Amino acid sequence: MSEPQCKRSKMTSSLEQLKALTTVVADTGDFEAMKNYKPTDATTNPSLILAASALPQYKHLVQKAVQYGNKVGQTTEEKLENAMDLLCVLFGVEILKIVPGRVSTEVDARLSFDKEASIAKAKKLIQLYADHGIAKERVLIKLASTWEGIQAARELEQKHGIHCNLTLLFNFAQAVACAEAGVTLISPFVGRILDWNIANTDKKSYTGDEDPGVVSVTKIYNYYKKFGYKTVVMGASFRNIEEIKALAGCDLLTISPKLLGELEASGDPVPRKLSPENAAKQPLEKIALTESTFRWMLNEDKMATDKLSEGIRNFAADSVKLENTIKTQLKASPKK
Repeated sequence: MSEPQCKRSKMTSSLEQLKALTTVVADTGDFEAMKNYKPTDATTNPSLILAASALPQYKHLVQKAVQYGNKVGQTTEEKLENAMDLLCVLFGVEILKIVPGRVSTEVDARLSFDKEASIAKAKKLIQLYADHGIAKERVLIKLASTWEGIQAARELEQKHGIHCNLTLLFNFAQAVACAEAGVTLISPFVGRILDWNIANTDKKSYTGDEDPGVVSVTKIYNYYKKFGYKTVVMGASFRNIEEIKALAGCDLLTISPKLLGELEASGDPVPRKLSPENAAKQPLEKIALTESTFRWMLNEDKMATDKLSEGIRNFAADSVKLENTIKTQLKASPKK
């Protein structure tokens, strides 16, 4: 072995350094990637489930969901809804055989503006997990960070003890509303904020620390820690490992297999960037947030408004694609 190779073999990878500062979560529906990178938690969404369900190795999960839909549903719509719900849970059950922590399972994006329907769906998903021997403490219900989604999470957390992960979060008002609702975790989308700024401003490149998504998550993290909120921050939707390293020390970071691989292959140092001690020193003021204030602050943030609505549309579209795949199989599969 050459001297450079010998030195490299003894280095601690950037991924291992990051894991010492932050809980690393796999942003994927691919079980093999989770086995390779050994994250603590995992998170999925309709787009990831759609991609994974098309792979041959997961065909048996789709078939099991179809059989369940045919068994418990009367109308085609009922069969389809039940099959979709179970498919999401089956992926979660398999994921929890690999990760020691929790899995995030998403409520249908088409319910993003219906508080009561979101609550009912969340309770159904938790019951399906219980039917498969999974305690609710190991599941995070993902909801879009609309006002209705946040209020659904408030009720799920406070009345039912169901922990929630508020996703599609791009705006400080969304983050404050989530903290005041007492949700367990938020997933601010770093990369999508960067995407919007590159597409809509004259600035086309950023260093890690000045990346607008990084700046947004840093402010949210500091606000939560300074004012003692229990809600934790999980940075999500990364475009490069510089964004990830700029948020080292954040409570959690959910990272795609591609970027996990880049971090594992790198031996670059990963110093802590975020900490409760530093957050306490920040010149931040606590804000009072009503529904009307929330809606106005979101309305005045074009980036957040654009990305929230786009994210809901895209997740809904992928849910429809997955439904169409399952619907074909439901028609072909006789009821038992």
